[in-house]
Parts: sequence; structure tokens; C-alpha cells
Amino acid sequence: MADTLKQFDEIIAQCRRVYVLKMKDYGPSWRIMRPQTVNDQLFIKAKRIREIETTGVNLVGDSIDGELMAIINYSVIGLIQLRNGYADSVDMSAEHATELYDAYIAEAKDLLCKKNHDYGEAWRDMYGTSLTDIILTKINRNKAIAANGNKTLISEGCDGNYFDMLNYAVFYLIQRSEKKAAATIQ
Repeated sequence: MADTLKQFDEIIAQCRRVYVLKMKDYGPSWRIMRPQTVNDQLFIKAKRIREIETTGVNLVGDSIDGELMAIINYSVIGLIQLRNGYADSVDMSAEHATELYDAYIAEAKDLLCKKNHDYGEAWRDMYGTSLTDIILTKINRNKAIAANGNKTLISEGCDGNYFDMLNYAVFYLIQRSEKKAAATIQ
């Protein structure tokens, strides 16, 4: 599992870099997003990945890796919005938004360690397309929870789904980087 944690850190460093640079461009403009908007942003990213996986056609040119990184970053944004509420205007500094990013990433990594232990790194033997489908399922769960007034009877809440989407996107990026590395060796 030491490799997984190192790979997690490498991927998150790339995602964090994008997050910070986008904050320099736009600030935390996403603070006005309501939960359904964050879920729809995640949906369009995951749906695009699935379309590329299904058709093999990528007309826009943005990479699957970039979309997975966006899922990671939007999952953190979802957590921030869920736990802080959305705003009618930008009410948070980029520095504070980055501090929250780091805190939620640390929480996601802790959860990854626990689940990865209990599931024996099962994701390493899964198809990448299955990871996409699971992410889409988690998005649909969040939409259903939002439609139910953010209440669940027995299931985990939206926060658990955001953490899972983040970690599944990391797993898929690890799989993809390992395949690229193996192809380079051959």
C-alpha cells in the first residue's frame, strides 16, 4: 500500500496545482454553486469520460486524465459547499479555499487508507470503465439525496459519495499512469 499512498500524493499534487492556478484566474467563484450544480459539473466530467470510453472518439481533445483531475477537484468543492453552504457571492479567500482543500484531501487520504486495507486494493483488478460507472453512480446518489432534501434513511450522505468519487478518480489515474509506464517500457 506504500506505493498507493505515494501515487495518491503525486496525483493530488497535480490536482492541487490546477486548483491553485484556477483560483489565481477566477478566485473561488464556485462558492455560488448550489449542490445540484456541483453534482452536474461532476456529471458532465464523468459522462464525457464514459462517452470517450464507449465510442473511442474524443473530439474536444481534453484528456480523460484531465477530466479525472477535475472530478477530484470538484469533489473537494462539493465537500466545501456541503459543509459550508453555498453563497450568493464569493465570500471566501483563495487562501482559505486552499486550506479547506488540503483538509478534505487529508480526510480523503485517511479514508482511502482504511478502505484500501479492508478491500485489499481490489480497485487494482477492476476495469477503469467500472470506476467511471461507480463515479456516475455516486453522482446519481447525490442527486437523489438532494431531491430528498439532503436526508437519507440508511445510506451515507453526500459527503461519503464525494470522498468516494475523489478516491475512485485517483485510482483510475493510478491505473492509467501505470499502463502508460508499462507501454513505454515495451
